[in-house]
Amino acid sequence: MNAYQRGPVTLRGQHVPTTTTDQRLLDNRGPADWLHTDPWRVMRIQAEFVEGFGAMAEVGPAVSVFGSARTKPDHPMYALGEQVGAELVEAGYAVITGGGPGSMEAVNKGADRAGGTSVGLGIELPFEQGLNSYVHIGVNFRYFFIRKTMFVKYAEGFIVLPGGFGTFDELFEALTLVQTHKVTSFPIVLIGTTYWQGLRDWLRDVAVEEGTISAADVDLLHLTDDPQEAVRLIRTANEERRAHRPE
Repeated sequence: MNAYQRGPVTLRGQHVPTTTTDQRLLDNRGPADWLHTDPWRVMRIQAEFVEGFGAMAEVGPAVSVFGSARTKPDHPMYALGEQVGAELVEAGYAVITGGGPGSMEAVNKGADRAGGTSVGLGIELPFEQGLNSYVHIGVNFRYFFIRKTMFVKYAEGFIVLPGGFGTFDELFEALTLVQTHKVTSFPIVLIGTTYWQGLRDWLRDVAVEEGTISAADVDLLHLTDDPQEAVRLIRTANEERRAHRPE
């Protein structure tokens, strides 16, 4: 029987809901509905923030890693994800992923096998698969925006493996936060030049040419196929940030 995770609660069988918490929050059921529901949602949102902050507060220096949940264990990108997790641990970082299967599992596995801290931040979805078995600290969220806050707040950079819409969402949100100076010196490294090169070319050849972004915005993205180089880029950026931090 499939399990469904709703925050810290596990549901099975007939108790599995047909909608998610985010969906119910964003649905507009009428002009007065908020009087009866939204104030209570605010309390739940507050509780999720407190839960997340409490779980993550002592993780230490960490890097968030994103990638496809559909990557199979026999795919070369899975092995690369394991190497990313291990390299981050060797560099002194905890690893934060979405906690699911595929590339996320691979990164958590690499961190676990290397003796580091492996964190998974799950999310309530209609096709919830639960946290993978390599997660040491796991938090399940109802709301995407709270989960996204945790990914950024407790990380010193992003490493992005090939992925789909969820990965794109996290990537472009990180780019927006850096470009608007909402976060300071936050390195973003894409692993997989064959997968990502076309995107960066489009940004430079189309978006920059149309004037919708600047050329400097494209330079926020670093491309590589080497996990060691990815970790080096993040560590160098953070060393420079700390060196220029006011005393």
